[in-house]
Amino acid sequence: MMNKDLPKVFAVPINKSLKNNKDIFISDEEERNEERSGVDIIDINKIFNSKNHVYKTRVVIKTSKFTKEVDVVGMQNNSLLTLNGEVIPISEIKEIKKM
Repeated sequence: MMNKDLPKVFAVPINKSLKNNKDIFISDEEERNEERSGVDIIDINKIFNSKNHVYKTRVVIKTSKFTKEVDVVGMQNNSLLTLNGEVIPISEIKEIKKM
């Protein structure tokens, strides 16, 4: 018959305070009252996580500088990558719609 007791484990006691939490705060009154503009990364992830997205997805991207229809193929370093080699920063995108 097997012994069903588990082996003893030695846990090293922690005798110091741990400071591994991040504090996030807003320091300016204007920033708090300002509405967030642009699209969320969650919205963009919905495009890439769609069952219809195999390699590329046709979208209309609207920024303060342009509005155009492009084929989006990926996302890297907070930017969208298009089929024709453009890199569009997500922070500049005001609206994105799937075609």
